[in-house]
Amino acid sequence: MSQPEKETQGSGEGKTQDMAIFSPPVVRSGAGALNRALFTKTINLAAAAVNDNRHISKYRKELEHSKELLRQDRLSPIVNHPDKTLADQGKKCLLLSPSVKAPEPDTWGTALKEGVEKKELSVIPYELQLNYDYWSYHDVISSILPEELHDDIPSGFNTAGHVAHMNLRERYIPYKKVIAELILDKTQNIRTVINKVDNVGAESEFRTFQYEVLAGPDDMQVQVTENNCIFEFDYAKVYWNSKLEAEHRRLINMFEPGEVVCDVMAGIGPFAVPAGKKGVFVWANDMNPESNKYMQVAINRNKVSQYVRPFCQDGRTFIHHAADSVLEAHNAGEHVLVAPKPPSRAKKAPKPEPKRVDIPPTISHFVMNLPATAIEFLGCYRGVYAGHEDLFKDGKLMPMVHVHCFSFKADDETPRNDICERITKYLGFKVKPGNPDVEGEVAVHDVRDVAPAKRMFCASFRIPREVAFAKRD
Repeated sequence: MSQPEKETQGSGEGKTQDMAIFSPPVVRSGAGALNRALFTKTINLAAAAVNDNRHISKYRKELEHSKELLRQDRLSPIVNHPDKTLADQGKKCLLLSPSVKAPEPDTWGTALKEGVEKKELSVIPYELQLNYDYWSYHDVISSILPEELHDDIPSGFNTAGHVAHMNLRERYIPYKKVIAELILDKTQNIRTVINKVDNVGAESEFRTFQYEVLAGPDDMQVQVTENNCIFEFDYAKVYWNSKLEAEHRRLINMFEPGEVVCDVMAGIGPFAVPAGKKGVFVWANDMNPESNKYMQVAINRNKVSQYVRPFCQDGRTFIHHAADSVLEAHNAGEHVLVAPKPPSRAKKAPKPEPKRVDIPPTISHFVMNLPATAIEFLGCYRGVYAGHEDLFKDGKLMPMVHVHCFSFKADDETPRNDICERITKYLGFKVKPGNPDVEGEVAVHDVRDVAPAKRMFCASFRIPREVAFAKRD
């Protein structure tokens, strides 16, 4: 186990070698507790003591231009004078590059020499003290882990409010407590670090997972903000993935105010609630009662109850139920009244009447964000609009389905062909990659990596008329 160390400046053999002196001490402490006291280091530098603080800005610019000023992440080059008496008088120093040595004037540049000749500067030794708080997570963990584990140091994790959710590989498990303590110390707003101990969905149809707390309290009640909406939930009881925010936004941007969206596997509402906020009607379903509960919390918290309707059903039956329910709501004249923006104070116009927005008779988009199995639900679109061909006359487009799925990670067409083959199998209609507005063609969007050889995709296509108008079983 290494002790706190003191290191002198390098020999000037190059910038890389000079800057290496700012690395933390190597502390191969094994998988034991994190000993923060071992991360202490004294670095001998040179400093330009400024005799008159009015000259600090001038010499900072000049020394920066001549590359003699210290430039190091998270370190200010302006420090108090090391002499306490002078420091109490407010005297300051400018830290210099490790290549500059106080007792060796031949290492000084022109700006430094001129400042000394004018008696505006003096070059003095300076002991820079660094401790655990200075170094980053990556700095510290690199000094702890053996070199054979440096090729893939754990650094990425999902967050849900104050919880950091890791999925550590087996070879890093012996260091899990140290890694968690470091994340807690070095990541703002994180209070709890957990590690997943099974695959999402392996033991729960609701995509929840078993976990162990590595650091901090076992407090999974979190609050997150995404796409200008606030969500509160128990992370142990519902599914949430912070890495999907961009995908949520991408689809939400496709939805137009006044349309109807059916979110078949809605979770706690990351598609549904922001869509409702932009004036989209959403029939939002999730089979997990806990997800349904927290979705209702989000609907009320974000004031979208007139647009978003929560359901707790099996997605297979919900597809037909949603199509029938939307048509019933339309036929019953259900609508919302949208208050227009009030006129400016300068205008003394009468207050405008609220605008009535009727619920349309048909669904414009179906969202199916259950990538492990959602494709297997596609047969449920058969007969979704059986007997209602009249709703799609005069060129009205059929509903667009957005189904998330997993496939191979490859640069060629292999993933797209694989996805289309599976859609064909379960939909009962031949499809191929192409333009989603053309019947029988599918647009496949690359969402994100989920494993070294596995990616998440979103396949979008319009329900073929043959499928939508087929007789229901």
